[in-house]
Amino acid sequence: MKAFQDYYPENLAHCYGCGSHNTHGHRIKTYWEGEESVTRFMPEPYHTAIPGFVYGGLLASLIDCHSTGTAAAAMYRLEGREMDTLPACRFVTGSLHVSYLKPTPLGRELEIRGRVKEIKGRKVVVEATVLVDGVATAQGEVVAVQMPDNFGA
Repeated sequence: MKAFQDYYPENLAHCYGCGSHNTHGHRIKTYWEGEESVTRFMPEPYHTAIPGFVYGGLLASLIDCHSTGTAAAAMYRLEGREMDTLPACRFVTGSLHVSYLKPTPLGRELEIRGRVKEIKGRKVVVEATVLVDGVATAQGEVVAVQMPDNFGA
């Protein structure tokens, strides 16, 4: 099964968090599991905040990119289209709010689960939770905005 990010057009696959063409990035992969989206990520030792714990900025980045990918997949679903059809649906972050619930241990796989809260026009609101061994360590909400066709022109 292809991840949401595998469908990103060549010119839009360079994001640090989710771009398959960014060799230095996280290169996350997100999939549907029923009505939830899921990403799994193993932090590296250099993702340290303090010894034994994950840097909060990494968690925010994962929530961000997981959520914008979820927004794109949700828009395709809403429109009844496959993710490889044109025009491409890509989203950028309009706002990101993260709450850190407890320290996130390093050396354990992170699971990010997202749920679409609202779709309104070109805006998709996604709620995401970071879990370690089933325990929530961070929660976030992203307002994702669909990129116009002339973005960056």
